[in-house]
Amino acid sequence: MSNQDQAPGHDSDEDATPTRKRPRPGERRLQILQTLAAMLEQPGAERVTTAGLAAKIGVSEAALYRHFASKAQMFEGLIDFVDQSVMGLIRQVTDREPAGPQQAGRIVALLLQFAEKNPGMSRVMNGEALAFEHDRLQERINLLFDKIEAQLRQSLKHADTPTPSADAQVTASVLVAFMQGRLQRFARSGFKRLPSEHLQAALGRML
Repeated sequence: MSNQDQAPGHDSDEDATPTRKRPRPGERRLQILQTLAAMLEQPGAERVTTAGLAAKIGVSEAALYRHFASKAQMFEGLIDFVDQSVMGLIRQVTDREPAGPQQAGRIVALLLQFAEKNPGMSRVMNGEALAFEHDRLQERINLLFDKIEAQLRQSLKHADTPTPSADAQVTASVLVAFMQGRLQRFARSGFKRLPSEHLQAALGRML
């Protein structure tokens, strides 16, 4: 979560304690997002309340709202992190590897590995953490997967087949559905069934 939005914010004296220095501008905001992500990593944490989040950090709910206008805005901060991370990983692959099935497979592998290393983020990516939140948050995740699918189509449309564009569209759709299914299984298993399980064998069946 180190590349989160560092927008300045100021805490009142109630947030400070005699044994702890006042956070610098932006630090509290980042701490809120990191704590929210950590709470989502707990199995069964389908819904995080602002009261629970504030208690975990050791501040009042009012203190949270000095940094974020709403809980939805907190989740938007997590989605920003996911979006930036995912698109950054995709750029790494497309910059280093030529277009083709291998490039597409590498993209899928890196995105699933990212989710595996960030269980709380996987719950955001699969929409589970957003089920009781504002509809626009799920729309943003849908848009992210649309961007992933578009890149996979681009990676695959140069394949040596009679109908490369049509085949790329179908395969990209299958790969995205596969990723979404792996993310759902990961969360619902309490993070025990890893997204990378038998991954290369599975990709071999699809590519």
